[in-house]
Amino acid sequence: MVIDRLIDKIIEMQNPTCVGLDTAPEYLPKLPSDHEDRAYHIYRFNQEIIGYIYEIVPAVKVQIAYYEALGVKGMECFKKTCAYAKEHGLFVIADCKRNDIGATAEQYAKAYFLEELGVRYGGYVDLLTVNGYLGSDGILPFVKAAKENDKGMFVLVKTSNPSSGELQNLKLADGRTVYECMGDMVEKWGEDTCGKYGYSRVGAVVGATYPEEAKVLRARMPHSFFLVPGYGAQGANAEMLRHCFKEGGMGAIVNNSRGILCAYQKSDKWQNYGHRIGLCARDAALKMKEDLLSVLGEIHA
Repeated sequence: MVIDRLIDKIIEMQNPTCVGLDTAPEYLPKLPSDHEDRAYHIYRFNQEIIGYIYEIVPAVKVQIAYYEALGVKGMECFKKTCAYAKEHGLFVIADCKRNDIGATAEQYAKAYFLEELGVRYGGYVDLLTVNGYLGSDGILPFVKAAKENDKGMFVLVKTSNPSSGELQNLKLADGRTVYECMGDMVEKWGEDTCGKYGYSRVGAVVGATYPEEAKVLRARMPHSFFLVPGYGAQGANAEMLRHCFKEGGMGAIVNNSRGILCAYQKSDKWQNYGHRIGLCARDAALKMKEDLLSVLGEIHA
């Protein structure tokens, strides 16, 4: 099962981290002049990053908005980036936050979960972020397709952005917050899909920037694997995300995008090692791993 295999790799590498390929054109050393060039150069940049981190990091998260903004060429870059990461043994999380109901949700699920190489993204994508705020009608088609194609998903539960509490922290009539209600729904949606480690195909996005809420959710969601954004550039550190994990460092994977993609901008190795962007990214990824393990300890089942 996909979550089991991801956990196997996390344990093998002793590294619960994910590199976010949220690659904006301005992150490149020199801004290309037009959209077609930008898509090409972003792909080459992504190749450089992947080539240096695939042996130490289990997964990448490819945020589709950065590719959609570049039009057709950008979407080709998205597909090629996912394929290149997959070829290098990385788990690929498509960060698309898809959401709709009924037949439309089924079409989204086909796009990202069906494995038809060259046509759909399913051949290159292992997991997908989805928005659960339309209720079960918008999630069950993804759950069905995930079961049929051995895929997984992360449902938005408590997000890392500053204004998330405007909705997610509101109290319901039964005393739960909205995010607690969504967490309970995620547990329900995945209850019959648990693998050998006890986690289901239906995981949750839980921001590292809200440690108290994460502590509440970890207790309420024992069978949900967490995708944790917010580390690094958004302000969270390893200590803040401790509660996203269970004993043994299990139950979550932590994303870092800008802190790794743009590491070369803050490193003397950019000059001393022949403009090796990937080397700087590797160093940043290793420092992140060390930081997390200093809090979590050895990762084990």
